[in-house]
Amino acid sequence: MDLKEGLKEVKQELSSDEKLLEQAFHLERFVKKYKKPLITLAAVVIVALVGYNANNYIQNSKLAKANSALLSLEKNPTDKEALLQLKDNNPKLYALYSYSTAVNSAAENSLQNVPKESKFLKDVINYHLSVLKKEPKDSIYYKNIVLIEQAYLLIQKGKKEDAKKLLTKVPKNSQVAAVARLLEHYTIK
Repeated sequence: MDLKEGLKEVKQELSSDEKLLEQAFHLERFVKKYKKPLITLAAVVIVALVGYNANNYIQNSKLAKANSALLSLEKNPTDKEALLQLKDNNPKLYALYSYSTAVNSAAENSLQNVPKESKFLKDVINYHLSVLKKEPKDSIYYKNIVLIEQAYLLIQKGKKEDAKKLLTKVPKNSQVAAVARLLEHYTIK
């Protein structure tokens, strides 16, 4: 019985080895048949990985340069080289920095020269320009503040009833509702 069992085990091992060799031959045929497409695919994957990593490195390098330029501008706002470096490496951050300095200077022409990189920035620049001209216009982001400013200008002109109508448009849950209530009390004779 031991001999028969030993033969069975040898046959099973040989059949499993045979199956393994058969799979290896199939794999070898597959590789020979699709050698060029497989090499092309591997090359594309390698190029994509290298490109992705290179792009990440370049973006991180630009961000680091823009951040150091911004820090330099905070220390010395007249640094032209840092301003150019910020503009080249991060145009959106440059636009925000330009907006910030223009609002702080309260100069109409400097606000007009700020690059309008986004819908938000365009809206707040137009808002600040209208405030400087003392003609508050509608704003998406400063809607309630515009109502208060318009009401204040009407109060200064003596049109208290018109101001009251505008102040009632400010929602009660707005952050500037308290200011609106104060102005409403100011309109009482």
